[in-house]
Amino acid sequence: QLSLWGNKLVGKIPSSIGNLMRLKEVFFDNNGLTGQIPSTIGFLKELEKLDLYDNELSGSIPKEISDMSSL
Repeated sequence: QLSLWGNKLVGKIPSSIGNLMRLKEVFFDNNGLTGQIPSTIGFLKELEKLDLYDNELSGSIPKEISDMSSL
């Protein structure tokens, strides 16, 4: 689990998040994250929960995320 909600984080979600392939839960909600959701999140094949609300993210949801059957 990676829980960083409500920590006033700013900037982009790094594409290196895709290297944490055994993550099952990611909580980045309630921060000031900007930019697009990196497509490398699609490498997290065991991901069951992804919370990104209350940020300033832009762009569309990457196809790689919509292809994840565990979410």
